[in-house]
Formats: sequence, structure tokens, C-alpha cells
Amino acid sequence: MRPNRWSALFIAALCALCLSLSAVAAVDAEPLSTPELEARYRVLVEEMRCPKCQNQNLAGSDSPVANDLRREIRRLLEEGFTDAEITDYMVARYGDFVLYRPPLQRNTVALWLAPGVFAALGLLALVVIVVRSRSGRGAAQDNAEPGLTDIERRRLKELLGADAGESNRRGKDGDD
Repeated sequence: MRPNRWSALFIAALCALCLSLSAVAAVDAEPLSTPELEARYRVLVEEMRCPKCQNQNLAGSDSPVANDLRREIRRLLEEGFTDAEITDYMVARYGDFVLYRPPLQRNTVALWLAPGVFAALGLLALVVIVVRSRSGRGAAQDNAEPGLTDIERRRLKELLGADAGESNRRGKDGDD
């Protein structure tokens, strides 16, 4: 192999190593006492959001707060709390923000309705654009001036005729 190729392979391996370090950071070292608790733990940390990270669940975050919350969930599971009790405990401490799917309440209605409202508005805008383009009424025609009068048409023909005559003369004379 040429030296250039070795350096490219080295850089690719270094990049792969750097990218894999973040995956190792969020792995928990100590297993729970039973496989059932482990499965419940995985579901809970996937469904709960890290309060420090903007849009990352507890399973994928390596922040100190996420580590503390994962440790707290482990403790509560080992003490026999149900999933609902653990969720209620986390919501009481961190609010509905900790849940990826907050319950439908008066203060979260906008979160649940906004995607549908924006999709409906987008669809309505698309329908208006398609209908306008098919009817021949584009933005250019909406802003167009009304038609010319007979006098204006004659004057325009005179100007265009004189202008066309001048350009024909220039083309024949070679004065471009």
C-alpha cells in the first residue's frame, strides 16, 4: 500500500473510534436483578427525556443529570415501584417535560394540536397554489395592469415600429 492510503485508513479508523465513544458513554455497567426489571428499565429510559439535553432521551444522554436519573430509575425499580409510580415520581420532580409523550392536558393541548394545525395549513396553501396555477391566475396576473386603450395601443405600435426600423437599419449598417 502507498503511504497516502495508510493515512486515509488511519484517519477513517480514528473517526470511527471517536464516533463510537459516545455510544459507550451511555451504557450502564451494573445490571438489574432480573431480566424483567432490565426490560422495564430500558423502556423507561427510552421514554423519558433528559432535563438538561433539549431533545435526547435518558438512554442516549451522557450528561450527569441523565446519569443521576438512570440511577434513580434503577433504585426505584429495585425497590418495587411500578412504571406508573416511577413516571409520576419523575413528573413530580421535573414536570411534563421529562416525558416524550406528555399527557393531554390544558397546558399541553398546543403540543398535541400544533402538528395537525400546521399540516392542515400547509395542505390548504398547497391546494390554493395548485388551483391558482390551473386556473391561469398566477401572481403575475394578479398584479397586472388593466388593458390598454386604443390610443395607447396605436402609440405603442408606432414606438415599436420606429424602434424595429432603427434596429434593422443598425444591423444593415454594421453599427452594433
